[in-house]
Amino acid sequence: MNTTQQLHDLGQSLWLDNITRKILDDGSLRRIIEEFSVTGLTSNPTIFDEAIGNGNTYDQGIREKAKAGKSGEALFMELALEDLRRAADLFRPIFDATDWLDGWVSMEVSPLLARDTAGSIKAALQIQEQADRPNLYVKIPGTPEGIPAIEEAIFAGVPINVTLLFSREQYLAAAEAYLRGIERRVGAGLDPQISSVASLFVSRWDKAVSDKVPAELRNRLGIAIGQRSYRAYRELLASPRWHKLAAAGARPQRLLWASTGTKDPQAPDTLYVEALAAPDTVNTMPEKTLRAFADHGKLNGAMDPGGGDAEAVLKHFAEAGIDIDALALQLQHEGAQSFVKSWKELLKRIADSSAALAGAGKAGA
Repeated sequence: MNTTQQLHDLGQSLWLDNITRKILDDGSLRRIIEEFSVTGLTSNPTIFDEAIGNGNTYDQGIREKAKAGKSGEALFMELALEDLRRAADLFRPIFDATDWLDGWVSMEVSPLLARDTAGSIKAALQIQEQADRPNLYVKIPGTPEGIPAIEEAIFAGVPINVTLLFSREQYLAAAEAYLRGIERRVGAGLDPQISSVASLFVSRWDKAVSDKVPAELRNRLGIAIGQRSYRAYRELLASPRWHKLAAAGARPQRLLWASTGTKDPQAPDTLYVEALAAPDTVNTMPEKTLRAFADHGKLNGAMDPGGGDAEAVLKHFAEAGIDIDALALQLQHEGAQSFVKSWKELLKRIADSSAALAGAGKAGA
C-alpha cells in the first residue's frame, strides 16, 4: 500500500493544490486521482495566473470570450469555471460515494473584495450560480471583513472554503462564523447540511521567521501553529454546541492544511505532510509535494489531538522575540496582498492576450 493511501486510510483527505487546462486535457488529473488517492482540488489566483501564462492552452477560450464581448473579471471567471466544472465532474463520483465529504473543487471570490463584506457575499452567490456544480466551494478569506460574509454565505446555502487563516484565533473566528450560519439555518427551518472547510496556511510561518530565530527553531513554527489549531478543532467538535448541531444533521467544518509545500530547500520536502497527518482533516498540496510523499514519505501516526508539544515550542519562539499574534495578522495581510497582485497580473495577462489574439485574427483575415 502506498503512503498516500495510508494517509487516506488514517482519515485525512488528500487534495491537489493546482489546476490547469493542460492536466484536464491530457488526462493527468484523472491519473493523479487514481494513483495518489486524491479526492479534491483547490485553486487560487496565483495558480490560475501561472496556468494561463504558460503556453497557449487558453488562447482559444480567451479569443472566443473576447469576441463575445467579455473582458476583465467576467472573462476570467468564465475561463476558470470552465476548468473547475470539468474538474468537479471528474470528482463527482467521489462526491456522491462519500456523501459530499470529498470530491470538492474551489473557486475564489475576487481578492479585491478581501475587505468588502457585502461584495464578498454577492460574489459568492454569483459564483455558486454561475458554476452550477454542487461540489464547488466558494473561497472567502477569513479576514475581519470576510468573517461576516462567511456567515451570510453559509446561511444562504453556499458551501465555503475559508482561506487565508494563519492562527488558532483566526481559525476559531471562521469556525464561529460557520456555526452561526448553520444555527441560523436550523432556526429558520432550513437544511443544515452546508459543507465548509477552514484552510490554515502553514509553511509561510517558517519562511517569515527563518532568519529571525536560532537554527534549532527553524521549520518548527508552522507545525506548532497547526498542532495548536488542531487541538482547538477537536475541542470544538467535542463541544455541546457542536453536538446539538450535529444532532440536527449539520456537517463539521473540516480543518484544511494549506501551504504544505516545504519552502526551505534544507528541510525535508515531506515535512508538513508527515507532521500534519490527522483524522477528519484535509491536506491540499502541490503536485510536487504529493509525488514526493508518495515516493519517500513516511506515515508516523496521527497528530496528538491534545496539541502535542505545541505550547512549549511556541514559548521558545516567544522567548526568541517572535510575536505570534502580530505575525498572524501580518501573514494574513501579506497573503491577501499577494493574491491581489496575482489577480491584477492575471487580468492584465488576459487583457494583453485578448488584444494580441484579436490583432492576429485581423492580420490573418
